[in-house]
Amino acid sequence: MTTTKTYSQVWDLDVFFKGGSDSAELRTHLDAVKDQLGALEELAANAQTPTSINDADKVLQLIDEIKNTGKNLREAGAVIGCFLAANIKDKKALVLQSEMGSMGARFSTAILKIQQTITKADDSVWKELLATEQLTQFTFVLNEWREQVKLKLSEEEESLITALSVDGYQGWGQLYDQLVGDIQIQMTVDGEEKALSVGQANNLSSHADVAVRKEAFEKLEEAWTAKEDFFASTLNHLAGFRLAIYEKRGWDSVLMEPLMRNRMSQETLDAMWGAISANKAPFAEYLNRKAQMLGNENMNWYDLDAPVTSSTKKMSYQEGAEFILEHFGKFGPELEAFSRKAFEDSWIEAEDRADKRPGGFCTGMPVSEQSRIFMTYSGSMSNVATLAHELGHAFHSYALRPVHYMNRQYAMGVAETASTFAEMIVADASVKSAESEEEKLALLEDKIQRSVAFFMNIHSRFLFETRFYEERKNGVVPASRLNELMVEAQKEGYAGALDTTHPHFWASKLHFYITGTPFYNFPYTFGYLFSLSIYAKALTEGESFEEKYMALLRDTAIMSVEDLAMKHLGEDITKEEFWAKGVALCVKDVEEFLKIASKER
Repeated sequence: MTTTKTYSQVWDLDVFFKGGSDSAELRTHLDAVKDQLGALEELAANAQTPTSINDADKVLQLIDEIKNTGKNLREAGAVIGCFLAANIKDKKALVLQSEMGSMGARFSTAILKIQQTITKADDSVWKELLATEQLTQFTFVLNEWREQVKLKLSEEEESLITALSVDGYQGWGQLYDQLVGDIQIQMTVDGEEKALSVGQANNLSSHADVAVRKEAFEKLEEAWTAKEDFFASTLNHLAGFRLAIYEKRGWDSVLMEPLMRNRMSQETLDAMWGAISANKAPFAEYLNRKAQMLGNENMNWYDLDAPVTSSTKKMSYQEGAEFILEHFGKFGPELEAFSRKAFEDSWIEAEDRADKRPGGFCTGMPVSEQSRIFMTYSGSMSNVATLAHELGHAFHSYALRPVHYMNRQYAMGVAETASTFAEMIVADASVKSAESEEEKLALLEDKIQRSVAFFMNIHSRFLFETRFYEERKNGVVPASRLNELMVEAQKEGYAGALDTTHPHFWASKLHFYITGTPFYNFPYTFGYLFSLSIYAKALTEGESFEEKYMALLRDTAIMSVEDLAMKHLGEDITKEEFWAKGVALCVKDVEEFLKIASKER
């Protein structure tokens, strides 16, 4: 007889450094990393531009030092980030995060020095170096360095930017986290008076009682309004710092950096949004029908996540984990075995409690070759899907383990491919396992909500951020104008289907304040639609596809997204036709939903 282990909802961080943010082991590790940084800085200062093929070993030595220092730095940073996520009042972790910021700046500066030195090699020498046994595996990354160096300022100027960014936009990003952490929402939920964190209050968006949803939305909106000037100042300074850098580099487009980071062309981005904008009508129809089912003429923001039936399925954390493992197992043995290990070894922080930061994430510990997943689990099928999503991220890191650290730095768009693929396995399984039409309707609706999020919510974020940055070039944009820009973007993004909007969404969404990744929006939609094509192949090929899928994941950091799609899918993603096929698959869910919803119920 087999027994299932009871899975902890609190993660184990002691396996890395015992003692939390007061850990003596962590302090020792950080001091050792500082020594490594010093050695890397010395190597960078003494590095010479390659003059012949005989310099290949010297370049490889620099790469290995970057790898070793980067892995140890990342390990510490990831764990400290976990401390803060699990307890936003951990002041010691906040101090450590600032220390990590300074160390990260030193690391970036040393890498920049190395990049600018070695990429000055003559074209003929460069080609010979990349053909050597030592360096041929780094061809894509090294060529990328060479191209990016050409687009940046001098070594001294870029080093100054990196140093100033610690107290520049990184500092503003940390201030945002503190402002959000300070917010508490006082509410009566199910007869009990509670002081909720932002994350807990956000979870009430799917509460069955409209009064609870509306009150949570209104109280959150009040909280954002009360501090709107602080949030507006934070966002403006963060954007202003970034724009000043772009201006000095001579970059006209605010999309240049995010496209470069995502190894994506403007043509691909335009094709994706073009296909989505041309096919929003069915999703607007779905929102209108849902509003009617909830007793309203038009859709309110606080009803977007509302359950449409009384039979909405709830799963305990244990049940959710077992459901995920069952259906991951139908895709492939490696995904299932890996995810089981994540549950059994307590890689996941899911407990529903106060003082946690909102949202969910997956972070990798490259020294330990482990990941940690963060979320707040309250039992909805949406929570189950989020858990599967974050496990997909972790599996991506697992698939990359045989790959050199330098070839693991994949872009956000393809990062969201693996996560969304895992989420779809679970979402599809949920619909197929429905025991009644009522339940099927609820689960279909949960699935469609993701399409609405990626095609409408994310699009509105992209529209807002694009327009905000254009206005910010001319000066500070006040909170009142930010509210107007957000409402305009939501009305357009949701194709006119919203009655009430969320004016302070710009203040409530962490993604606008993440300093390391500008335009933390369109890569989600890219990953969603890109993964639909991969998922279609998986359904056709069955378990045998897992090996091909892992091969695709291993290529995600060593080619452009256009080349990745052509190699593994045989598709040209610069054309709207590719993206329209993915949108059409999502429309089928809407059609099925509307068909069931139209029946006498």
